Amino acid sequence: MLPSGSWGKRKPQGRWLGWARSDAPGAMWARQEGPPHGHPRAVVRCPSSSSSSVSCSGDSEEEDMGLLEVSVTDIKPPAPELGPMPDGLSPQQVVRRHILGSIVQSEGSYVESLKRVLQDYRNPLMEMEPKVLSVRKCQVVFFRVKEILHCHSMFRIALSSRVAEWDSTEKIGDLFVASFSKSMVLDVYSDYVNNFTNAMSIIKKACLTKPAFLEFLKRRQVCSPDRVTLYGLMVKPIQRFPQFILLLQDMLKNTPRGHPDRLSLQLALTELETLAEKLNEQKRLADQVAEIQQLTKSVSDRSSLNKLLTSGQRQLLLCETLTETVYGDRGQLIKSKERRVFLLNDMLVCANINFKPATHRGQLEISSLVPLGPKYVVKWNTALPQVQVVEAGQEGGSYDKDNVLIQHAGAKKASASGQAQNKVYFGPPRLFQELQDLQKDLAVVEQITLLISTLHGTYQNLNMTVAQDWCLALQRLMRVKEEEIHSANKCRLRLLLPGKPDKSGRPISFMVVFITPNPLSKISWVNRLHLAKIGLREENQPGWRCPDEDKKSKAPFWCPTLACCTPAFSSRGLSLQLGALVHSPVSCPLLGFSAVSTSLPQGYLWVGGGQEGASGQVEIFSLNRPSPRTVKSFPLAAPVLCMEHIPEPEEGESGDRDGDEGHPAPDPSAAAHPAICLGLQDGSILVYSSVDTGTQCLATCRSPGLQPVLCLRCSPFHLLAGLQDGTLAAYPRTGGDVPWNLESPAVCLTVGPGPIRTLLSLEDAVWASCGPRVTVLDAASLQTQQSFEAHQDEAVSVTHMVKAGSGVWMAFSSGSSIRLFHTETLEHLQEINIATRTTFLLPGQKHLCVTSLLICQGLLWVGTDQGVIVLLPVPRLEGIPKITGKGMVSLNGHCGPVTFLAVATSILALDILRSDQEEAEGLEDKPDGQAPEPAPAPPSHVGRELTRKKGVLLQYRLRSTAHLPGPLLSVREPAPADGSALEHSEEDGSIYEMADDPDVWVRSRPCARDAHRKEICSVAIISGGQGYRNFGSASGVGGRPAPCGETDSTLLIWQVPLTL
Repeated sequence: MLPSGSWGKRKPQGRWLGWARSDAPGAMWARQEGPPHGHPRAVVRCPSSSSSSVSCSGDSEEEDMGLLEVSVTDIKPPAPELGPMPDGLSPQQVVRRHILGSIVQSEGSYVESLKRVLQDYRNPLMEMEPKVLSVRKCQVVFFRVKEILHCHSMFRIALSSRVAEWDSTEKIGDLFVASFSKSMVLDVYSDYVNNFTNAMSIIKKACLTKPAFLEFLKRRQVCSPDRVTLYGLMVKPIQRFPQFILLLQDMLKNTPRGHPDRLSLQLALTELETLAEKLNEQKRLADQVAEIQQLTKSVSDRSSLNKLLTSGQRQLLLCETLTETVYGDRGQLIKSKERRVFLLNDMLVCANINFKPATHRGQLEISSLVPLGPKYVVKWNTALPQVQVVEAGQEGGSYDKDNVLIQHAGAKKASASGQAQNKVYFGPPRLFQELQDLQKDLAVVEQITLLISTLHGTYQNLNMTVAQDWCLALQRLMRVKEEEIHSANKCRLRLLLPGKPDKSGRPISFMVVFITPNPLSKISWVNRLHLAKIGLREENQPGWRCPDEDKKSKAPFWCPTLACCTPAFSSRGLSLQLGALVHSPVSCPLLGFSAVSTSLPQGYLWVGGGQEGASGQVEIFSLNRPSPRTVKSFPLAAPVLCMEHIPEPEEGESGDRDGDEGHPAPDPSAAAHPAICLGLQDGSILVYSSVDTGTQCLATCRSPGLQPVLCLRCSPFHLLAGLQDGTLAAYPRTGGDVPWNLESPAVCLTVGPGPIRTLLSLEDAVWASCGPRVTVLDAASLQTQQSFEAHQDEAVSVTHMVKAGSGVWMAFSSGSSIRLFHTETLEHLQEINIATRTTFLLPGQKHLCVTSLLICQGLLWVGTDQGVIVLLPVPRLEGIPKITGKGMVSLNGHCGPVTFLAVATSILALDILRSDQEEAEGLEDKPDGQAPEPAPAPPSHVGRELTRKKGVLLQYRLRSTAHLPGPLLSVREPAPADGSALEHSEEDGSIYEMADDPDVWVRSRPCARDAHRKEICSVAIISGGQGYRNFGSASGVGGRPAPCGETDSTLLIWQVPLTL
């Protein structure tokens, strides 16, 4: 509700109007009683099933739309205006004033745009005779515009009051919370967003069929001062809240801690982000329905595809315009044509795009006023499980070699040999043929080299030095050719589809090659195809359910997909109990293009556990594939209770070592590597190197008093260990392979009498829990800043803490509630009872306890002692991570408590995103000195992802041939004959280091120049607990055989769509 003082200093005559919420469905709001004297009456139309309705608007033809309509009054409050800037303001205060000015200016412009929609378009169209657009269509086109204008007019009035008193209060956040946290705002904007596609469709059709309407739009655009079209004005409500969010983010950045407006700004940012997310989701669903409807129109009513599309069970996962290409035997492009490709949850549909011929003075004229959508003609559709993505170089690897491959759009004169067919139609055949020719030539040159080594005499141009130069130059040519193939592969999507059997009954498949607009699009298609296939498995049908929805409803778009279920330990006979899990990402994995898009986040999972009071065990899984694979396991003296991944020090933390030429560090093992820190039940703290450097135990120490290590946390200044007796042991940071000094006695602090169950490291503070209290320590000095009570029961302990934005969610040793606290004021902001979300899965279960917490990508994962996992959406930005939605409950869980929830995240190779133009520029750029050799390779050659028949290309060392005599055998142009030809700044050849096992990588340094580029984030969520249980089936286990017993320690891994 708007504040009572929102009218500023104006005194209303008589009684002013308040907001009234109608109980009737579909109703919005009305002004109570009457307006002050001299102002026009508000008009109220109540929805009614009968013909009796109140209308004072004068539109007799107007049909009942089921809404409460409020006319916009002619009140013109004074425009918000900042006074002169006072003296003595701090730089932050000056910036905040400027941001406030931007808010006022943008809001004024937005309100004027809404008025123009009504005054310049709606009102003339309603009054026009003869009508070029019926009253009914006008109501649909301008649905909810008046209500949106009314909402923002009231906000602008309140804004005027805040601007007038800005220099004394400097508060704006609470105004946004009061104005935009009401359900009426979401309702009116939701109606507008959901109707937007339909409104644009009506405008488009009217433009094509009614020249008078088209002329009206053109005339209005020409007469407007800024030449903005009707579409440009009507799209502004969809863009409004993202604009607000950007302005409030800037305001929050310039609001210091302790400022009275800071918490209000964070709450406002949360409200706006939540509102924008809901509107985005509704817009996505509306667009999905519109696309499916448009596709359905192109299919015969009697066809099976039409029945599938109209059944209401189809979800549109991805839809994009791609270019289908057909190549000839010699690699020449025969033809290409744009297609519209639809990825549904269970099928793939390809359609031709047909635009009508230019009519009514040409479509270009209409498209400048309103976007024109195409019409589709379905070309083919295939069930999703039968679609295979095939990359260049995968000849016969992922499909049946006996199938005859036929190019879909032609090229029927293919040879009968399937192998020959593969060579022709996997991408540009010319590149593969040239690569094969180079390989043959290299074999010949190597034979010549052997013969030269047998010569007895000495000849000027016939010696071993020259022969080796030939070999190195040919290797360089091969590498260039491989990179050309790799570049072509970045935007080339090859799909193997089933065709009709031939006359003999032999199955025939055909290949379709699409060119995507950019590498991101290619990655997105491969990733979504992979996850959509996984989503068709029985355990994912359905995999999630909303507590209040029926069983037939589909899971939301953002719900992760259960990818696999695997035993946590290879030795099942020992009855090992899970303790902890961490993910150790690999800094620069070099994989095939499809592997990047389909595999789990690159790196290793370290799983620790053991037997109570006996020995411990560590199991290491590789994630270089769609399902994890054990690569190593080793025993320990005691069970593992906690783990912490210690990443490589960032560039700012490690000084200029990475970029300093004075520290070339030719041996990669000499650099600081990431490490894994383990805390054991016997008080031991062990530090291990990562898998790709040998998994060596780098350091070990014992906790003070040999107390069990319950939790570990890495901060910029210390390695912190929470012990059983309430002691916090801190090991100061040092340099070298082991970044913490474990040999010297630890700095010990007594936090409380009970065990320290969990630690949380923030930017400048460390939170430590002991019993129901949380102690806040300074991150650098470890001095206690303050302490607060998180739970009123002294017998309850804080067991889990996770941070998001400006809040921390906590779980407790008993009870089903989780609580949210502010990181700055320590204020208790929200409490959620998880048991209310799980009653439909666990009827009669009264006692539920939260056993694990995780926040990742705007989702709060909650694990319980009943094996049920609950998923709750939370804001992602700097605001307060309040829970506003009902969330989802996973139908896949464990037979016992969820021991832990962990996230595996990796940033995929950045050079995947480089376009061909950037590739060319990279070849011309000067080297950045990243390579240790005297003549480093250009940065564009670092971290290439090339596939080979044997193993995976990991990294290559460069060996210069600048010292060799004679002309340079190279793909580059010959150097000028001025004597500089003997001084080569680039490598003339390279030697590849190959490995047959893709589960172990050789480390390579990432390229510094790519640090600012976009990133592709791969995310998987891992839960650990006893056994596997499907809560959606009567037996508790789905149709697929469970890989683990009910008492076996089990990992469940969910994949999230790539964040692009």
